[in-house]
Amino acid sequence: MRATCAPSPARLLTLGLLTLALAGPTSAQENLFVNDAEPDAPKSIRDGEKWREQQVRLPPWPREQDLIPVRLDSASEPFEYFIDARSLSTGADKVVRYTLVAESSSGTRNLSFEGIRCTPHGEYRIYAYGQNLSFQPSGLGEDWRPVDRTGADPIHEELWRYYLCVPRKFEPRPHKSQVRALKNGRVGEYDNSGFMME
Repeated sequence: MRATCAPSPARLLTLGLLTLALAGPTSAQENLFVNDAEPDAPKSIRDGEKWREQQVRLPPWPREQDLIPVRLDSASEPFEYFIDARSLSTGADKVVRYTLVAESSSGTRNLSFEGIRCTPHGEYRIYAYGQNLSFQPSGLGEDWRPVDRTGADPIHEELWRYYLCVPRKFEPRPHKSQVRALKNGRVGEYDNSGFMME
């Protein structure tokens, strides 16, 4: 009778590994790992629409009875400022537009038709200057400028901060509230403690 040898442990290990390698995965559905990366954001999320400024029409020349004085904190300001209530409006693009009258101590007046955006830092632009009882487009390619908060340009800062925009909400006040704030010197239905600072 012939004696049989049992396979060595090393041989059994080699045979087992070879069997596993030949068998391979039974199907792709049984693969427990996801190889495809997930998208960065759901398909339902889209980029917001880019802001576009609407077409602007120049206003009529202001009448004296429509001018509202703007009270400023700055005692050293060489001009007195007025807003023409008839030209004050907020467009569909959320820009507050108005005619600004700057009067020097000698009585000389400079007029400009402007717009302010109630963004977190504030922006304004000048569309036209008044001359000979009518407005002429600035023609200087003037674009939006940041509102200066150093005190060098108090009129635009205060219009943005206290009179035309809602503090901390960064949106225009309703028209009646704008007029009320201008006439009452910042006293209105909103908290006028100012915008959040950086």
